[in-house]
Amino acid sequence: MASPHVLRGLLDVLHFSGLTAAARGSLQGAGSIFCLHHVCPGGGRQKHFAPNSKLEIEPAFLEAMILHVRKQGLETVSLGEAVARLKSGAGTARPFAVFTLDDGYKDNAEFAQPVFDRLQCPYTIFVAPRIAEGSCELWWRIIELVINTGQVQTEINGAKFNLTCATDAEKWRAWNILFPLIEAMEQHGQRSYIRALAQAHGVDVDAYCRAVAMDWDELRAINRDPLCTIGAHTLNHHAVGKMSEADARQQLAGSRGIISRELGEEVRFNAYPYGDEPNATARDFRLAAEAGYEASLTTRKGVVFAEHAGHLQALPRVMVSGRYQALRYVDAMMSGLPTALLNRFDRLNVA
Repeated sequence: MASPHVLRGLLDVLHFSGLTAAARGSLQGAGSIFCLHHVCPGGGRQKHFAPNSKLEIEPAFLEAMILHVRKQGLETVSLGEAVARLKSGAGTARPFAVFTLDDGYKDNAEFAQPVFDRLQCPYTIFVAPRIAEGSCELWWRIIELVINTGQVQTEINGAKFNLTCATDAEKWRAWNILFPLIEAMEQHGQRSYIRALAQAHGVDVDAYCRAVAMDWDELRAINRDPLCTIGAHTLNHHAVGKMSEADARQQLAGSRGIISRELGEEVRFNAYPYGDEPNATARDFRLAAEAGYEASLTTRKGVVFAEHAGHLQALPRVMVSGRYQALRYVDAMMSGLPTALLNRFDRLNVA
C-alpha cells in the first residue's frame, strides 16, 4: 500500500488539477457516508510515535468538514434518512452526507457530540457490547501501549522477538514487525495472544478499554440526543469475514440483541469492524440481513450510488483519517473520482 505521503500527493494532483471538481457531477453518486473513530483535541496531529493517530481527528476539523460538505451542496442527513432515500429511489435528488463513528469512544460524547449538536448534524455511533462492557481487547491500541513500555519480548508463530523500543525509530520498527503478524491471526487466538502479551508487559487490557470507551449508561445518555443513532459493531469487534459462519452469525445477531435490550429500542443498522474485502464478505452481507439489519456499512472505499439500493448490507464509506485533515482531501474523496479510479469505475463493490 502506498504511504500517506504518496496518497496525499495523488489527492493533491486530483484536487489542484480541477479533476475532482469536474468529476463531481457524474461520480459523486447519491452521496457519501463518512467513517470516523476518535474526535479529540490534537487528534491526528502527533509528531512522534503514534501509529493509531490515523484513527483520530480534531473537533475543529469535524466542524469544518460538516460546513464544507454543506457548502458543496450535500445535505447532512441521518443514516436512516439516507437508506430511506435509496429504497425509495430518491437517493439522487440531492446528494447526502452521513457522519458515522465506529466503536463508541468517550471522546465521541465529549468532543464530537457538541459539534454535531451545534450544527444540527445527525450522526450514528456503532458500538460493540464487549467494548461497552469494558472487556474488549482493543488490540491495535494495546500493541502501541506495549511498545511504549520500552522493550517487547514475545513469540509469534515460532519466531522469537526481543525488540528495544526506546526511540521513535525503534518503536516504529517494532510496530511494523508486530502489527501485521497480530492482525493476521485467527480472531479468537489473536485476542488470547494480546491478553498474554499485555499481561507480560504490565498493561491492563480491560482497564484501558474502560478508560476510553463509553459504558452503557453513557451510551444511553448520548442515545437520548435526537440527532444520534446507535448501531451495532459485532459483539467483540471481530473481523467476521475471518470467522466461521456460526461465529460470524453469533457476532452479528448477538450484538443486535444485546444493544436493543440495553437501549430499549430496535437496532436497525450495522457496521462491520475493519470492514474491507477480507474482513466482511458476501457471506457476511447475507448473515447481516438474516440478523435483521436494515442496512450495513463496510469500509470498502467509495461513494454511494442509487444502485446500492439492491445491496444495502454492503454500503461503502469514505474513511476520514487524521493523516488527511485538509478539506481538499475530503473534497476529493467525496467527488467520487479517487475511488472510481481505485474501483476501475465500477459503481458497486459488493462481491
